[in-house]
Amino acid sequence: MITFFTDPHAKAQHMSNSSSISHFLLLALAETRQLQLLHFCLLLGISLAALLGNGLIISAVACGHHLHTPMFFFLLNLALSDLGSICTTVPKAMHNSLWDTSTISYTGCAAQVFLIIFLGTELSLLTIMCYDRYVSICKPLHYGTLLGSRACAHMAAAAWASAFLNALLHTANTFSLPLCHGNALGQFFCDIPQILKLSCSKSYLRELGLLAVSVCLVFGCFVFIVFSYVQIFRAVLRIPSEQGQHKAFSTCLPHLGVVSLFLSTALFAHLKRPSMSSPSLDLALSVLYSVVPPALNPLIYSLRNQELKAAVWRLMTGGFQKH
Repeated sequence: MITFFTDPHAKAQHMSNSSSISHFLLLALAETRQLQLLHFCLLLGISLAALLGNGLIISAVACGHHLHTPMFFFLLNLALSDLGSICTTVPKAMHNSLWDTSTISYTGCAAQVFLIIFLGTELSLLTIMCYDRYVSICKPLHYGTLLGSRACAHMAAAAWASAFLNALLHTANTFSLPLCHGNALGQFFCDIPQILKLSCSKSYLRELGLLAVSVCLVFGCFVFIVFSYVQIFRAVLRIPSEQGQHKAFSTCLPHLGVVSLFLSTALFAHLKRPSMSSPSLDLALSVLYSVVPPALNPLIYSLRNQELKAAVWRLMTGGFQKH
């Protein structure tokens, strides 16, 4: 049984305002040295799996000219997002577990918040990938027009640009607030809601408003994905041959699996009943939705996509033959 350290405020340093805060205290993953080292090994294994899987997908799509299609172009962007997100939170958590510390500098915390939001474009990219599947199945004759190379580049650029502006806005707004309730964060990485708890100014309502807008955008993406898949399933069921139905479904299953993994972990972590909440459970769920999906996404896509599997295999065997 893995237990988590549940009292981050025990080591809190109470400051009078944010100008005197030079660092924050992150929530420790465990309170005993043995469990800290165990968590370090687990995070190391998960992060190496994520680096290997996403790295292979990026290399295979970049090197395989036959994979230069809209679906694989968006998959490459998703792999970049997953790679960046896991490299933003996990190394610091591993460092703290290995060296038995829980500190992160004020500047480092601000940088982590910015990168988490900027690299958290997964839902936007999954929405675009859903649109790709919708056009491919429901409007195949217009696929080349609606998803040409320029249109794909514009959609990907819009996702990254909006994420950059969103990250800049949230980070600047959050770290302009005066903080006077200590410097202990109840999370293993710098999280905006946890930082807002330290604020002693009513201006935090402004940041809550921004978070509400973000929630509305997330809900909009969710509604779009659900509506698109309703249309996709209706179109697939109208295909006369069973082989054609199977082929159409097989192109959607990896994307549907990744969307389900992302939404189920995130929704359960944020929408569970207060009676179910506990520091240990909250920490375990935050690790689950922030660390596990980037490691599993490459596996989900590779298992169901023969083209990608073949390209990754050629990449690996080609690399081995050179040595």
